[in-house]
Amino acid sequence: MLNAEILREAEQRRLAWRCRRGMLELDIVLQQFVIAHFNGLTMAEMAQLDTLLELPDNVFWELIQDIQTKDSRTKSLAAQYKEVLRKLRASRPSAEQETA
Repeated sequence: MLNAEILREAEQRRLAWRCRRGMLELDIVLQQFVIAHFNGLTMAEMAQLDTLLELPDNVFWELIQDIQTKDSRTKSLAAQYKEVLRKLRASRPSAEQETA
């Protein structure tokens, strides 16, 4: 069990580092996501997040913002990873936080 815990912690550190992005808005959401939801992710959800982190920032942002797209791959990812995306969307700052 100890090895599984060590592997999980290592994977969490790797993914947390990958959550640092070039697009400020995406970076803010991902850092909030790491704080709020990261420890509760299953290994499957971590694998899904890893796949989403491969996307270009603008495509990843569109998924988080739930912007409708005509791109079939993006639609497929949105359907396939809806639970992780739901948690990411919950990490978006509220209008009050944005103006503060």
